[in-house]
Amino acid sequence: MGSEPNIEGRSNAAADHEAFERYVVPELPALLRVANSLTRNSHDAEDLVQDTIVRAFKAISGFDGAHPRAWLFTILRNTNINRNRRRRPDIFDDPHDAELVPETRRSDPAELAEQVAFREAVIVALATLPDKMRVVVELVDLEMCTYAEVAMALDIPIGTVMSRLHRGRRHIKEQLIANGLVLGKASTR
Repeated sequence: MGSEPNIEGRSNAAADHEAFERYVVPELPALLRVANSLTRNSHDAEDLVQDTIVRAFKAISGFDGAHPRAWLFTILRNTNINRNRRRRPDIFDDPHDAELVPETRRSDPAELAEQVAFREAVIVALATLPDKMRVVVELVDLEMCTYAEVAMALDIPIGTVMSRLHRGRRHIKEQLIANGLVLGKASTR
């Protein structure tokens, strides 16, 4: 079945490999960024991307070539949902396992200390967000995804992306103001 020639004389397998290289391979970095935000664990993210590309390869012959990123994000999202349904919570996972690497371009120790304190405060504020809000903030602000990409990846409307992003950013800013790391007034909701 996979070795039957297509209209151009190439085998279907060769056409599938070519389509995979053209549509899937260029999107691997974006898939990994989104998977990292969804799983918050680099090993799980890599596994999720691997499962996603296996599914994409199996389905590539039915893909029409339109909107490959949206197609792949849909596969990624569905694969993640299926994996989470099967998985039990791991009591050994540490959600606060992020490493802080201070920026070393500046030589002033006081500046480095301020940067570390600021980064720690942002990480803490980000971790306190509800998951739905946290994922949107991470994808837009840290992974530099567009609103449309986030909407596709999470299967939510763009308006919901914008709303969650606004509320998440406001929460982080309020935490930084409360810690004296940013000037401004905390809102009185």
